[in-house]
Amino acid sequence: MRRTLLALALLALAGAACAAAPADRFQKVADRLVAALNAGDGAAIQQDWADVMIKALPRDKSDAFFNGLTAQYGKIKSLDAPDLPQPATAVFAARFERGVLDLKLVLDDKDKVIGLWFLPHTPPVPVPERNATPLQLPFKDRWFVMWGGDTKELNQHHDNRGQRFAFDFIGIGPDGKTHKGDGLKNEDYYAFGREILAPADGVVTEAIEGVRDNVPGSMNGYAAVGNCVILQHAEHEVSVLAHFKLGSIRVKAGDKVKAGQVLGLCGNSGNSSEPHLHYHLQNTPVLQDGTGIKCFFRQVAVESKDGRKELKSDYSPVKGDRIESP
Repeated sequence: MRRTLLALALLALAGAACAAAPADRFQKVADRLVAALNAGDGAAIQQDWADVMIKALPRDKSDAFFNGLTAQYGKIKSLDAPDLPQPATAVFAARFERGVLDLKLVLDDKDKVIGLWFLPHTPPVPVPERNATPLQLPFKDRWFVMWGGDTKELNQHHDNRGQRFAFDFIGIGPDGKTHKGDGLKNEDYYAFGREILAPADGVVTEAIEGVRDNVPGSMNGYAAVGNCVILQHAEHEVSVLAHFKLGSIRVKAGDKVKAGQVLGLCGNSGNSSEPHLHYHLQNTPVLQDGTGIKCFFRQVAVESKDGRKELKSDYSPVKGDRIESP
């Protein structure tokens, strides 16, 4: 079978579910597909396909594809536990009689297949338990931790594999509020225009620019990270800093930066309802393939309810914290 056929996407990616789903929903569909493929049952192979999939790859083309697949690789002996890179997507290492391929499934909200690939197998990228690179907070001044922590209650990013330990930081002013005035303009927010700093030495792998800042309350899901800097500190330690102000990024791909260097200014671009900084650490510079890493900052000044500041070392902020660099 030709490589082009092996990498064929059976293609109907409209309408993918956005809600997070447990692995077992993918496992059931994958197990039925494997049983049907091993039995050479063309009708059963399509039993879980959405109509749009069947239209994209009707029975005669489906039979030709899967007959060619089994002729080259044999039957599937087993599937490894699925990786869930996105809420509607699962990737299984499929161990055939004559090789290993990655089986990638995309399901809609009714557990029907809307995307299916057999791809060359890619071994998983190591995921450190925590950062080895010393990190400093990527800003000065006072900030409020809107989302941060290890549970869904503390962190709305929790169910996203790459962002599971992410933070959303919102700037606060001397009055303890996030904005002045009526909050209808980005300039009303204390975070807007503040300097965003490199949390450690590293190399810029991507600098995404050209995304306009939203009007507060509006969100741009089409360019979710907005203006963004991706910074590699070590082989499997990569910082993602998102939602920079339009035109403010001061680095480009390939630049070497030092801890504390200004990367740009906080903005309200991308999937952002008000000016803030999204920050997370992941194990690869390929944004969509990353797995989140829990990160601890060397020193964080945490403000108590009575206004006193406690200096904490090797600290990972949580929702509700008021923090600043010491």
